[in-house]
Amino acid sequence: MLAAQGTDHNAALPLIELGMTAIAFAASFAWPRLGSALFTRIERMFRRLARRQGLAVLLVGSSVFLLRLAILPLYPIPLPFVPDDFSFLLAADTFAHGRLANPTPAMWIHFESMHISMQPTYMSMYFPAQGLLLAAGKVFLGHPWFGALIASALMCSAICWMLQAWLPPSWALLGGFIAVLRIALFSYWTNTYHASGSLTALAGALVLGALPRLTRTAQSRYGLIMGVGIVMLVLSRPYEGLLLCIPVGVALGHWALFGKNRPSPQVLLRKAAAPLAIILAGIAWLGYYDYRAFGSPTTLPYTVNRAQYALAPYYVWQSQRPEPSYRFEVMRRFYHKEELEFFTKIHSPAGFIPQTFLKGLLTFEFYAGFILLLPLIMIHRVFRDRRIRFLVACVLVMTAGLLIEIYLLPHYVALVACAFYAIGLQCLRHLRFWKPGGQTVGLTLVRLIVTVCVVLAGIRMYAQPLHIAAPEWPPSSWNFTWFGPEHYGVERARVEAQLGQLPGGQLAIVRYAPDHQLFDEWVYNSADIDGSKVVWAREMDETNNLKLIEYYGSRKAWLVEPDAVPARVTPFSIPAVSTTALH
Repeated sequence: MLAAQGTDHNAALPLIELGMTAIAFAASFAWPRLGSALFTRIERMFRRLARRQGLAVLLVGSSVFLLRLAILPLYPIPLPFVPDDFSFLLAADTFAHGRLANPTPAMWIHFESMHISMQPTYMSMYFPAQGLLLAAGKVFLGHPWFGALIASALMCSAICWMLQAWLPPSWALLGGFIAVLRIALFSYWTNTYHASGSLTALAGALVLGALPRLTRTAQSRYGLIMGVGIVMLVLSRPYEGLLLCIPVGVALGHWALFGKNRPSPQVLLRKAAAPLAIILAGIAWLGYYDYRAFGSPTTLPYTVNRAQYALAPYYVWQSQRPEPSYRFEVMRRFYHKEELEFFTKIHSPAGFIPQTFLKGLLTFEFYAGFILLLPLIMIHRVFRDRRIRFLVACVLVMTAGLLIEIYLLPHYVALVACAFYAIGLQCLRHLRFWKPGGQTVGLTLVRLIVTVCVVLAGIRMYAQPLHIAAPEWPPSSWNFTWFGPEHYGVERARVEAQLGQLPGGQLAIVRYAPDHQLFDEWVYNSADIDGSKVVWAREMDETNNLKLIEYYGSRKAWLVEPDAVPARVTPFSIPAVSTTALH
């Protein structure tokens, strides 16, 4: 998990957004016909494009792919930099080698790290969907990041397609492009390796986009699309997926029993067979994966790793776990400081409400920022609007289900991202006809809101030369939306490249300073540790270090000190090692 609960010391981009939001609001009252002729021409062309719905869906997705590739000189392929990144990359490397898990390494104690299981197998602790996605990028396109990029492009296309089933075409197209600007180009969903947000948002859009089409037409293809979306949720975020499937299942049941155009029971069973088979096959595959990776088909991901290392549980009714016997101080600090402290706050009666409120603010900031909060002045009308009442119910069910979870990051609720934007767009539609004093204030405000979204994306693109880029550490909540990879993971990548240029295999033994930044973790390896050019290991006592160096006798051993500026790499000397486990 990223440092979601921290605070940012440089909120320049959000402050710029807040200022532009205030200006847009004031300008719509001061000049209610501002740019009317120009906006009218643009909207006319936009509506013509939106009526070609297939082309609109394709255009939205391709814009993500092409624009992100176009700005690679400014924002290159991101480097992994937090524990979650390396965990998912381990899964990707494992899958790319045709395996579901790896045997426990001989010297596994030196390789222990956050979010990695070493026993019963060496594997990521997470559900496999994101790892499979990154593996596809690595196998077919040469780099795992392309898997994340394609997922973001497909997500935006799917959001547009989903919105077409609930809103008029022009508003659906607008929603697709808002997703491009807000969450596809610069957010951590695309620019890290650990956030399965794009994948789960894609899955949620498939489910919610298929539902009204299925109940209107009863065509089998929409049942198949829904089944695929559900399997993606099973393999990525099954708990949140269940929260989405509850209202969807109720809606399908109501349609099957009382719908005006419902098929006969015999036809319904025949049409449901293929989607149900897809869902059952996905669940069975997950059980087989769990068996290979964690020893039992009923042992879900997370379970083994959390039992071995974690102090804090995931749900509010659960109690703190007994403290494990940590072999490394940095891991003890991670599970105490980054997890247990927050659990202690939210687990108390006095802390639950304010901490839950802060989690909600983080979610709103990511999906809407300040500029997209303006349309919510019309939310009272949306609650009376039958068009998207079901989507409001989905969001409410999701919200209720997430109240019992300790942690909340924006990608946890990604599967209802399309519902968020549908609700926001419906607010915009009502806002468009708002005429205080008989003036077209609402129409101008809607136009300025869209304009600000475009301008903000342009500002983010040139944040570096404008000296308003986010700080390197901590990677905190403000960075989630306006996130770029230019600052993160550079030193570790530099050291790895430096060692990789040397002849023969290299052994990098890492020593942290006592005040090491916990999310700047360096000890991660590929699926085939012994076959790697550079092996990363933790420094221990003299006896264990000697065993490690003897095991890798053909490798040159180096002491790596990440907290020096710049990071220091020197030949490893056994006499210089302390006889106690170092940080």
